[in-house]
Amino acid sequence: MNNKNTVPAACAAELIVLGTGNALATRCYNTCFLLRQGSEYLLTDAGGGNGIMLQLERAGISYTHIRQMFVTHGHTDHVLGVVWIVRRVAMLMHSGAYTGNFTIYCHDELAETIHTFCRLTLPGKLTRLMGRRVLLQEVTDGQQLPVAGMELEFFDIRSTKKKQFGFRATLADGQRLVCLGDEPCTEAGKNYARKADWLLSEAFCLFEEREEFHPYEKHHSTAIDAGSVAEELGVKHLVLYHTQDNRLAQRKERYSREARQTFSGTVYVPDDLERIPLHR
Repeated sequence: MNNKNTVPAACAAELIVLGTGNALATRCYNTCFLLRQGSEYLLTDAGGGNGIMLQLERAGISYTHIRQMFVTHGHTDHVLGVVWIVRRVAMLMHSGAYTGNFTIYCHDELAETIHTFCRLTLPGKLTRLMGRRVLLQEVTDGQQLPVAGMELEFFDIRSTKKKQFGFRATLADGQRLVCLGDEPCTEAGKNYARKADWLLSEAFCLFEEREEFHPYEKHHSTAIDAGSVAEELGVKHLVLYHTQDNRLAQRKERYSREARQTFSGTVYVPDDLERIPLHR
């Protein structure tokens, strides 16, 4: 007997974490990830350089399967890898190996930054594809769009440092996943993250390490802070990333233990290239 509430395997969703480190991490890649909904992929951020190509290769993901991308903000560890993605995709287009268009969603200031980076650093045969097949689509606060088999709602996180957007994705099975970018959850973010099934949050360091890494001065949070916010908002699953890389072998256990002091749901502290099935 078929259960009408069962989601077909082709619609299954998965979080593929390409990088988990903060801006200065060297033992893991900068934080970026893929959301897979069925056979469609959404790439979010690209880290700080051409290491994104190695991470996609290690993950076994072909560029021809990535049609859409979202970029949160213009800091080096999130945006510089975008140029390498555009270069690789545009080269495939130029050779006839990539059909259709590639769309990058971002806010207005970031669209100008990405366009300038590409214009200044890529050859003309590739930049001529900008605006024709490599598309920069500006999004606004509260805007909703169907993207990669999901419904996305973009929001301004109200950063005090640099303009930054996050998103709330509604998956095919009705679950809601929220990406907060790489800053603590603001009141604006809470409006989107409340009762989320999945919350993706930065955890710059452990609370016990605050005197060493100064998270609050840098407008970041600790694992215990992220857990407290997730508990307040009634989140089911909490994913922590954008961390320090000083003790990678123990990171999963240490960050999970601290977040569980304030959060009663499920905590995930992924390693680079880890895949998390987005089940209920």
